[in-house]
Amino acid sequence: MSQPKIINRRSFFGKMAGIAGAAIALPYIIPGTALGKDGATVPSDRIVMGVIGAGSMGTGDMHEFMGKKEVQMVASCDVDKAHRDQAKTAMDTKYGNTDARIHSDFREFLAKEKVDAVILALPDQWHGIIAVACANAKLDIYGQKPLARTIWEGKKIIEAVEKNKVIWQTGSWQRSEAHFHRACELVINGRIGKVTHVEVGLPDGGPTNKPYPVQPVPEGLDWDMWLGPAPKELYRGVCHWDWRWILAYSGGQLTDWAGHHIDIAHWGLGLDRTGPIEIEGKGVYPREGIFDVPVEYRIHAKYATGVEMVYANARQVPHGMGVCWYGDKGWIHVDRGNRLFASDPKILDEKISDNEIRLYQSLDHAQNLLDCIRTRKETITPCQVAHRSISAALLGEIAMLTGRKLNWNPDTQEFVGDPIASRMLRRPFRSPWKLEGN
Repeated sequence: MSQPKIINRRSFFGKMAGIAGAAIALPYIIPGTALGKDGATVPSDRIVMGVIGAGSMGTGDMHEFMGKKEVQMVASCDVDKAHRDQAKTAMDTKYGNTDARIHSDFREFLAKEKVDAVILALPDQWHGIIAVACANAKLDIYGQKPLARTIWEGKKIIEAVEKNKVIWQTGSWQRSEAHFHRACELVINGRIGKVTHVEVGLPDGGPTNKPYPVQPVPEGLDWDMWLGPAPKELYRGVCHWDWRWILAYSGGQLTDWAGHHIDIAHWGLGLDRTGPIEIEGKGVYPREGIFDVPVEYRIHAKYATGVEMVYANARQVPHGMGVCWYGDKGWIHVDRGNRLFASDPKILDEKISDNEIRLYQSLDHAQNLLDCIRTRKETITPCQVAHRSISAALLGEIAMLTGRKLNWNPDTQEFVGDPIASRMLRRPFRSPWKLEGN
């Protein structure tokens, strides 16, 4: 067999342009929402935005959007004073004024801020409640993945987004990278023949458990608000990053990365608005300590098309991190390192003709949202697609926790004949938090 060929994304579209320079400060910004949003375009010159959740991901997203000349970022909201103050400083520095506003409670943000769109970058247990609240406020949304902590919450987000005609972009930015787009177009157009199975490599493990004694809550952090609908817990110093290793807030690497690589696997198969029909898996869970997400996981899913998919931590799949589709004429593997491999180098040189399937193309994930806010067209990663990406992982999580194969109806989004598994499609919320229908 010939050596696999590697294609770097830069060979397709060249280097991305640098972030735009500082915008001229405006004394008063009128959001598009104030002038009406039902037409084909946003009437104002600027798209006015805010951020809810101004930690590491929220700050990165905020800077990405502030680099766009048509964006004016005006407010931040975070339960940690340090985060919201840092966000204000960044906004004020960008625009050369002191106008950026701060909030500690998303409800106050929604009541007082007149913005067109909002960035949501929150611990997973908060995704459902805050996303639905923002959609009901008719704000367009850039929401970090995963869409939600449970399948039930994901469905509620979709309902609110569709009811309010909101434009949603998920932070699954790999779809806006040329080499991922190229891989998926080759696969969906049959360049490796009929796909029989797919392997998805997600990150290995997580941090090692160690003692985390109870300690005072840091000044400026509203710990009870940080927990929100999750169970009441004493503060042990695990907050702004390591929350992802605790099942009450996240599913670990499995749910943290499903919105990336499982999303790409579905895209190349044309299955990004459906789900598996059978699913089973095994996970290795810590026996002690506060971190309780699986450190090893391997899940097998079968789809109605006959395609079978394995998603596991990288050590358990031959190609490691990324997505590998296997067809009866070869294989294609794509990964985060801007690389595209194939079993035969000639596969990667094949042209996709105009009369074949041409996938949605975006070369700039943030810009795609801004363009769609103006046109009111669907983004490259709408919430309906993000829901199916994380659903596959959440179904695998339930299969691992129950320890048995599960049958799933992707149309009704219900388990077949398994009431115990069905109860795990949603989680109770700690009072007083509620989501419509909870």
